[in-house]
Amino acid sequence: MSVADYFDMMDYAPAPESQKEAEAWLQRHAAGFGLFVDGAWCAPADGGYLDSLNPASGAPLGRIARATVQDVDKAVDAAVRAQPEWQALGGHGRARVLYALARLVQRHSRLLAVLESLDNGKPIRESRDIDVPLVARHFYHHAGWAQLLDQDAELAQHAPVGVCGQIVPWNFPLLMLAWKIAPALACGNTVVLKPSELTSLSALKFAELAEQAGLPAGVLNLVTGDGQTGEALVDHPQIDKIAFTGSTAVGRRIRERTAGSGKALTLELGGKSPFIVFDDADLDAAVEGVVDAIWFNQGEVCCAGSRLLVQESIAEDFYSRLRRRMATLRVGSPLDKSVDVGALVDARQRQRIAAMVSAGREAGCTVWQADGEGPETGAFYPPTLCTDLGTDNPLWQDEVFGPVLAAMTFRTPDEAVQLANNTRYGLAASVWSESISLALDIVPQLQCGVVWVNATNMLDAAAPFGGYRESGFGREGGREGLFEYLTPRLGPCVAQSWQAPAASTSDATPTATAPAATIDRTAKHYIGGKQVRPDGGTSRPVQGTGRQIIGDVGEGNRKDIRNAVEAARKAGSWSTTPAHGRAQILYYLAENLETRAPEFADRLRSLTGCDQKAAEAEVGGAVHRLFTAAAWADKFAGGVDAVPMRALAVTLREPLGVLAIAAPAEAPLLGFVSLLAPAIAAGNRVVIVPAQTAPLSATDFYQVLETSDVPDGVVNIVTGDRDDLSDVLARHLDVDGIWYVGPADGCRRIEAASAGNLKQVWTNQGKAVDWHDPARLEGPSWMRRASQTKTVWIPYGA
Repeated sequence: MSVADYFDMMDYAPAPESQKEAEAWLQRHAAGFGLFVDGAWCAPADGGYLDSLNPASGAPLGRIARATVQDVDKAVDAAVRAQPEWQALGGHGRARVLYALARLVQRHSRLLAVLESLDNGKPIRESRDIDVPLVARHFYHHAGWAQLLDQDAELAQHAPVGVCGQIVPWNFPLLMLAWKIAPALACGNTVVLKPSELTSLSALKFAELAEQAGLPAGVLNLVTGDGQTGEALVDHPQIDKIAFTGSTAVGRRIRERTAGSGKALTLELGGKSPFIVFDDADLDAAVEGVVDAIWFNQGEVCCAGSRLLVQESIAEDFYSRLRRRMATLRVGSPLDKSVDVGALVDARQRQRIAAMVSAGREAGCTVWQADGEGPETGAFYPPTLCTDLGTDNPLWQDEVFGPVLAAMTFRTPDEAVQLANNTRYGLAASVWSESISLALDIVPQLQCGVVWVNATNMLDAAAPFGGYRESGFGREGGREGLFEYLTPRLGPCVAQSWQAPAASTSDATPTATAPAATIDRTAKHYIGGKQVRPDGGTSRPVQGTGRQIIGDVGEGNRKDIRNAVEAARKAGSWSTTPAHGRAQILYYLAENLETRAPEFADRLRSLTGCDQKAAEAEVGGAVHRLFTAAAWADKFAGGVDAVPMRALAVTLREPLGVLAIAAPAEAPLLGFVSLLAPAIAAGNRVVIVPAQTAPLSATDFYQVLETSDVPDGVVNIVTGDRDDLSDVLARHLDVDGIWYVGPADGCRRIEAASAGNLKQVWTNQGKAVDWHDPARLEGPSWMRRASQTKTVWIPYGA
């Protein structure tokens, strides 16, 4: 065939990537790969192995060790022993090792890319041009953070978490390894890493590079295996942190299994990200954006733009352009450099996707795939467009994790936002419009952790990545990602265990009744800006220090909690109130509380039996907390991250949403205010349950709220059995976070109950809290607990 014939046809010729070096490496390990523990390679304790298969052909690539509980114990022990010395090495010493790792990744980039494509099925162009360069970028970036860690005023106030158990998925095996290992090592932690049993090869090669880089023995340990290996890692009592990327279902189980263990937790889970196209968008550019959003990596991407929302007036034109583009996508061998869509990770994933598309078709949607046959063997599935579906269709609601795009139309921007947020996930979104004003109006309304404007899948080590809702919590990348691997040197808790103070209420009959000095008043709930009688129509007595009844409060129940959460949800405008406005109201709260300081001091004396000086100090401390929260409200902000591309990566601070708080009894007013103040300063709406032993200072406080211009529904107070009501709040699916102070068993119970919708949880882990120390109870760490980051990518240039 002549050159002229090729020009006439314009067909792609095969352009296979050489796999000679990869085959030689695999051959050297033909007997099986070992585990990398304490700086050495070893066989699994029971001699068990798993086969790693090429998803494009089904052919075996290698034998992967299946680590047992004993192997995990050995790896964790090595990490525990290595951690103090690795931390003591200092930031510069750790930076040198991370820099060496980055250089080694670059020197072996072609081998790593081929191994990734062989093992995972992704096109070589993606593993070579995207994944591996980003791996090196993460190690370079975090080498810099290691160097600067002790020089940064805020970061220097933190210490390493300790030993980190990290579990990475099969869709980006090497890149997810870098996302987790680089910040963990930079901060002085040691690591036990478990890759997916489907795609362990690049992690095993990386362990070899770690040896060459001079990483001390035990700092990085690699245990391969299946789900049982992961469970052993999650359950290990000497693991201080679990970082997991994977499905929401598994993330929920990890949340339950780690409840009460004291382990720090980062979960980067599933997504169902919207891709919104307005009628003024550059349609051809948006089509290319869709291709990148859903058919990159065969759609096996947690942040894939799998829900297409197109403005109704341009929908048919856009669908037509998209189908034409889909017809040009080439599905084939992952090692062919001219291929756009490679193989899925295995045959089971292909069967699962096919079944979901079939179910979607049966539910009424129209399924379109380009003509032509794909490869006869291997786990391949064609790019698929599904239209004419409703919001209840499983293809619209459930994560497919494959090359399947569900499409729907909208008429107005408000409708687009409602449809985009109609999901239990909240990982990412993409907004396309030539009007930057329109796009930036939509961005803050989207309930997700990453938004791209006229772009998609822009990622970098300097910019935080992570989700809202059931897409998990915690951030990876950038300065925010460092805090996931650090713990404050001076946290709110002290070494002693939490002890309940002497009860002020009792089911027993009191010995005496306080004389009635004023007209009898039963304190009600405070819901939606109003004093509300309890649904059950019952109250509970409050006893003072002499067991005298000094008042009554409402006995809250499940319905009262429902009403309070509903009121908080309706007060959403508080979250969009400018931070300066929230600060002014907090200052006003402090002013009005101080005006009534003698009254609150008397109440504390009657509730707790403290002397006048202690009561006045507690009221003064509460005023101080409000002032500090007001000061931080308009200063704890985001910023612009330095990314190596022509784009702004803007980090915004957003509230969690509806935040539940179980306030302590040991400092009835100060503990109540210490938790409430940063929560509302960050823009959250709060449902707070005071301790049943001393609730009257909290019910007195709602009179301060009523005179301080706090909008209705921002603060809701429900009295009653604190732990019972906290359990209801922890299970409530419309509550976004919960803070709880109490015994270790209560902390465990709240953490486990929160798994239903993966709330963000803070507890005292059964430790005592020093409520009177401003260094422990004030500052940016509390604002960070009360907020979450949204990263907004805005490309610029012609």
